[in-house]
Amino acid sequence: MPQRQHEMIELSKNKRKSMQKPNWTLLAPQPNFLGRIQDFFSQTYKSKIVRNVAIVASGTAGAQIIGIIFTPIITRLYGPEAFGLLGIFIAITAIVTPIAALTYPIAIVLPKKDSDAKGIARLSIYIALGIAALVSVVLAVAGGRLVELFDIQEISSFILLIPLVIVFAACFQINQQWLIRKEQFNITARVAVFKTLLINSANMSIGLFKPFAAVLIVIYTLGYAIHAGMLFLGIKKNRVADSQKKENEIKPSPLVLAKKHYDFLFYRAPQTLLNAFSQSIPVLLLAGFWDPAAVGFYAIGSKILTLPTSLVSKSVGSVLYPKFAEAKKRGDNLKSLITKSCLWLLAIGIVPYGLVIVFGPWLFGFVFGDEWYRAGEYARWLSLSSLSAFSTRPCIEAIPVIKIQGFFLLIEILTTTFTVLSFAIGHYLLKNDIGGIALFSITFSCRYILIYVCVFYKLRS
Repeated sequence: MPQRQHEMIELSKNKRKSMQKPNWTLLAPQPNFLGRIQDFFSQTYKSKIVRNVAIVASGTAGAQIIGIIFTPIITRLYGPEAFGLLGIFIAITAIVTPIAALTYPIAIVLPKKDSDAKGIARLSIYIALGIAALVSVVLAVAGGRLVELFDIQEISSFILLIPLVIVFAACFQINQQWLIRKEQFNITARVAVFKTLLINSANMSIGLFKPFAAVLIVIYTLGYAIHAGMLFLGIKKNRVADSQKKENEIKPSPLVLAKKHYDFLFYRAPQTLLNAFSQSIPVLLLAGFWDPAAVGFYAIGSKILTLPTSLVSKSVGSVLYPKFAEAKKRGDNLKSLITKSCLWLLAIGIVPYGLVIVFGPWLFGFVFGDEWYRAGEYARWLSLSSLSAFSTRPCIEAIPVIKIQGFFLLIEILTTTFTVLSFAIGHYLLKNDIGGIALFSITFSCRYILIYVCVFYKLRS
């Protein structure tokens, strides 16, 4: 008992001494706090998703830097009208190229077996060749009437290039999706840089002597073929071993695969067609209601505003799409990953798009020349829809994985309807092209908000 009392007295003395002495260690950085910061950066650096996004973004950034360097020179060589005619041709081809293979290439990422993925690639080629042949017949028989109907006589000499664009675009989509499936993002990054350098060099070199719209249109067409060919060479050179042995592979029938992934045919293809049409409506209606110069202003404005989307949002989407597919196969919860991705993209996108909203006209006039000042006015309004598209890209990538492509089609029908109404109101009531652009941008902003709501409703249920 005395021994126990002595120990208690000593403990009480030591405690009083420690309370009298200032604890300077409390003012120093705590090891646990610094360790958490170090662990965060270490895990971020080691994350495979982050590394893949960085690879894709670096290739896209390199291509964009090349494009930015060449654009002020090319715009001064060709002028707004030449870019307007190119914009009309791109608007027409943009309607058919996304469905060149009825969106089946997007399904290449989903199957567990490589044999199924290869079967989908073959199916996509067959479909693209069939569509190109059908379009060729239609253009040969009724091409003149279609040109008159849409009032696009300026590019009547180039409409027979459309079937070639369809085939080249399908090959590009197939090769790109196969590389995404195999997570060979370094190949897509390198090819993006080389292709952009080659195309812009050709535009500038030929434009010094022949600054005509025909040059831009032909080089644009060949760009798909060059891009597809370079990706195919990258696949051959860096072939990844198949997950199954070749002697044990059973090649599935294209019809069986088409039926298995029917939602791409019945839902995604119509949605993609409507989306491409609604994206091209501004160009076609600006050309009909106003003039080719207005199309040129829109083409340059939209081209600049898609740079952040191509650099970050599209890179994130390309990497996350196979991750979403894998997570769905494992039965994981996608809600957290999609939420964080959207919030990060929203935080990143506010800065560049906010600058365009505030300084758009001045920036465009300074960079591209005084004649492009009005393109900055267009860009101010287009920044709203661009920011919405930028921040919701993970939701778009999740749609085929969580099987809500039917809802996506319904949203697209509404968007297309209101897009046409926007430009009709701008022309007939407001009598102002800027008013039409403003209503169009607001419509597309609402579209992406609705997509976000639908995706998270499905994830919650």
